[in-house]
Amino acid sequence: YTILSKVHSDRNVYPSAGVLFVHVLEREYFKGEFPPYPKPGEISNDPITFNTNLMGYPDRPGWLRYIQRTPYSDGVLYGSPTIENVGKPTVIEITAYNRRTFETARHNLIINIMSAEDFPLPYQAEFFIRNMNVEEMLASEVLGDFLGAVKNVWQPERLNAINITSALDRGGRVPLPINDMKEGVYVMVGADVPFSSCLREVENPQNQLRCSQEMEPLITCDKKFRTQFHIDWCKISLVDNTKQVSTFQEVIRGEGILPDGGEYKPPSDTLKSRDYYSDFLITLAVPSAIALVLFLILAYIMCCRREGVEKRNMQTPDIQLVHHSAIQKSTKELRDMSKNREIAWPLSTLPVFHPVTGEIVPPLHTDNYDNTSMPLMQTQQNLPHQTQIPQQQSAGQY
Repeated sequence: YTILSKVHSDRNVYPSAGVLFVHVLEREYFKGEFPPYPKPGEISNDPITFNTNLMGYPDRPGWLRYIQRTPYSDGVLYGSPTIENVGKPTVIEITAYNRRTFETARHNLIINIMSAEDFPLPYQAEFFIRNMNVEEMLASEVLGDFLGAVKNVWQPERLNAINITSALDRGGRVPLPINDMKEGVYVMVGADVPFSSCLREVENPQNQLRCSQEMEPLITCDKKFRTQFHIDWCKISLVDNTKQVSTFQEVIRGEGILPDGGEYKPPSDTLKSRDYYSDFLITLAVPSAIALVLFLILAYIMCCRREGVEKRNMQTPDIQLVHHSAIQKSTKELRDMSKNREIAWPLSTLPVFHPVTGEIVPPLHTDNYDNTSMPLMQTQQNLPHQTQIPQQQSAGQY
């Protein structure tokens, strides 16, 4: 296969700082860049995936996220630009991969962040929607329905979606693939008027107690969301930037606080290179020399200072040497005798002929018989096949 790469013309978008930015990467937009199926007239449905990164960098900016569930669904870039990026064009490289033909198509997305009026909106509320995934919430019609419901219960003059975050990015767990469970999504909106009484109901002590007991609080305006959005009111966050007081406190110097040393000044780039040859010698050569000296001393003691057998015999008394020699000689004899354990059996144990019948009589002592428990001589009554000799009678009986 030949891997090709085609480049689209650049595309410019103009989001506002502090307002949710959503850009959909449509698969239909890139299908024309890839060859169709071999059969003419057949609709191509190749699996296509996208890779997005900031030009010159391996990843996207910190405020920009990307999601694509399957290779057969569109990709979505979304996030909330910050005020620090205003006036700086952000170039995002988008590369589409055709997983069937291994071809690529690429184009650049130039994001020109504009400054929004009345930024940031002073009153911000973050909702947690349990029955939605992030790509479902990013759809324009779904997000529009949610903002319409929030506007009905809040009644602001200006309402904007500030940011959308998946529950998985907040440490949530991946749901089980049963009963069409959703991962959940956090949606932050901002308005220019204070919070309504309905949104303030979650701060009541009764509702706070129910939330601590893992029970749903009683919110009067929940029915306006319940038809389409299941909101977890215990996780709602209300932020009033008009009442936030600066937490900066002047540092009172005392014990344990070092004096201010000024700004950190890093070393310049014109530093001279340092020669580490002497450090290398001190680190390796000196310990090696000491180890060599110790080895030579030990070798002299073990090899050159040995007394030997002759010197030992000269310093040993003669009587002790004679005893030692006799013990060695006796030990050698015993070992030699132990090798000759196969001796001939005595003649009394060999097979003999029966004096009457002529049959071969087995030996008295078999090989597996313990001869130590047998007497040296047996009586005639104990011998097998013994011939009875008639006894002489007295002359008076004839």
